Amino acid sequence: MLYQLHEFQKALLQPVSSWARAASEAFIDASNPASKVPGSERLAAGYELLYRLGKHYKKPEFGIRSVQAHGREVAIHEMTTIAKPFCNLLRFKRFSDDVEVIKKLKQDPVVLVVAPLSGHHATLLRDTVRTLLQDHKVYITDWIDARIVPAEDGSFSLDDYVHYIQEFIRTIGAKDLHVISVCQPTVPTLGAISLMASAGEDTPASMIMMGGPIDARKSPTAVNNLADQKSYEWFESHVIYKVPPNYPGAGRKVYPGFLQHTGFIAMNPQNHLQSHWDYFQNLVRGGDDGDAESHIRFYDEYNAVLDMDAKYYLDTIKTVFQDYSLPNGNWKVSDELVKPQDIKKTALLTVEGELDDISGSGQTRSAHALCTGIPKDNKDHYEVAGAGHYGIFAGRRWREKVYPKIKTFIREHQPAQQKTKARLPKLDSK
Repeated sequence: MLYQLHEFQKALLQPVSSWARAASEAFIDASNPASKVPGSERLAAGYELLYRLGKHYKKPEFGIRSVQAHGREVAIHEMTTIAKPFCNLLRFKRFSDDVEVIKKLKQDPVVLVVAPLSGHHATLLRDTVRTLLQDHKVYITDWIDARIVPAEDGSFSLDDYVHYIQEFIRTIGAKDLHVISVCQPTVPTLGAISLMASAGEDTPASMIMMGGPIDARKSPTAVNNLADQKSYEWFESHVIYKVPPNYPGAGRKVYPGFLQHTGFIAMNPQNHLQSHWDYFQNLVRGGDDGDAESHIRFYDEYNAVLDMDAKYYLDTIKTVFQDYSLPNGNWKVSDELVKPQDIKKTALLTVEGELDDISGSGQTRSAHALCTGIPKDNKDHYEVAGAGHYGIFAGRRWREKVYPKIKTFIREHQPAQQKTKARLPKLDSK
């Protein structure tokens, strides 16, 4: 019933939001007499804020058309490599008409970014992808909103998530691949690579794990405490709802995105209130357009949320945040025990933010204690001073501190054949 009430509220707000947008434009249009009304700037700003608070936020696009790579601007073409019911594997193909640049692009390492399936779309990692494209061939997991997946496609579990990652790794090619998992997927990614190692398969050249709950018992945050204090049955009865009839996934049980979004806001309500107030004040003053645009870009992304299949969500709550199955050594995926100690040929880098309030200090670093088969020289850890959760994969700290560390680590652990190829001297054409 809650989902239906949410949809009803959204339907009621849409006309109000549209009217607010029209009113805002009327009060700033110089050709409209309404713009001459005393206090029109405040009225316009107020209506604009009302519009943004009430509008429906659709899934954003990555919108990466070009990047600077090897000293030249190269075009980017986004393409789907694999399409599955709950996820598309996207590739950002780089193009150039400069022969020398093309040679360098071909020699760049291959990276798979495993984006989180935790409420937001993969586009939240746009800055991550754009930065990586300067020096890497980039793939990313683009998770699909469960409410648009028809019920006949079945449910999606944490085991399925692991199998998806394995399929993507095999398709791209494990030997020359570097896998970067951000937040939630650090656990299923470690599970996927562990199982591949146990089966004697090729595993990626490196795995970079950023801000994830490998062992959620370390420095527990508000997110961890909620999952630990409430029973599995509580989550099943209080946050799981059926998708309404107006979506392709009608009848599917999900953890709705709007509930996840409410939880995000509740963690830092004062910060969001201040941000909206600053936006309002900026509009009233007619201040820096860059600040307003920055606010709009952030909340267009932050307010766009997706539903998660109930099976996957509940599996994650129990496995990761209640039973701590991975660090306890008893996690099974499709009846196969996950053994991180079997990983021997994949280098490991863990990254944590000093001020991360979602994945606490030490949670990601715990991967080192589990991966005992990886030689010490092939392991590294980096704590980003002054960075919160989002700061380790987006923004200035990501670009200036984290990315250089990751870039260096990847090149240090490139397969020998690729390193040799990159150093080959140019042949005399004569």
